Amino acid sequence: MTAGLGVVVGATGALGSAIVARLRSAGLRVIAVARSADALAALADGDEQIVPLAADLQSDGAIDTIAAACDAPVRIAVQAAGLPGSGTIDTLTGDELEAGMNGKIGGLLRLIRGVQDHLEPGSRLVVLGGHYGFEPTPNAPLAGMTNAALGNLVRSLSDRYGPDGVTVHLIAPGPVESPRMTAIAQRIADRRGGETTADQVLDEYRAGSPLGRLTTVDEVAWAVELLLAPEASGLHGATLSLDLGRRRGIG
Repeated sequence: MTAGLGVVVGATGALGSAIVARLRSAGLRVIAVARSADALAALADGDEQIVPLAADLQSDGAIDTIAAACDAPVRIAVQAAGLPGSGTIDTLTGDELEAGMNGKIGGLLRLIRGVQDHLEPGSRLVVLGGHYGFEPTPNAPLAGMTNAALGNLVRSLSDRYGPDGVTVHLIAPGPVESPRMTAIAQRIADRRGGETTADQVLDEYRAGSPLGRLTTVDEVAWAVELLLAPEASGLHGATLSLDLGRRRGIG
């Protein structure tokens, strides 16, 4: 088993909770970070190796909160928090853009600053991005801009932490089969004035992949666990695309 400590931000979401479970099965004690203390308690469900930590990664105060909770070398730290709902390219507001960038980009930097004194050679820093950072769409401009920025930031972080033996990784799934994706599909259906249902919108997303389906939560969690392997150092600064073949370009 892999010894050490994992830190997962966004731990109570569909992706975050699956990642916590994977890291626990790999033998790590996990600091589970989210805003809701009640949801964190439900996630831990009596498992003493899951440490609930209520913190808001949109605030710099989260840095000291995470740092105080780390009491062992951090084997892997994962920013798995999702983006808030937002408008299309025609309706996206400045406030939505600010909240999304602050939560995802700022949240990653705050996570790293919270754990950095407990990093050691072989530690992993991981952030979940998304397909739209590479294949923009006017229906999800916040996801596109934020995830593209993550690709740039991961490259910068790889230069910063690589000399310390700490590797940095971006995981970019396509649309994920999850309650959040269902909610997004419902918003799109609503914008169409009832011409389509949420299920039909989801089918459109599925049709965007040659496999005819969405990425699963378990596939994303598997990719995070994969990075625990020593050989994963070769992926330093790279993007792992779990898009089911959606991207046709080679650039």
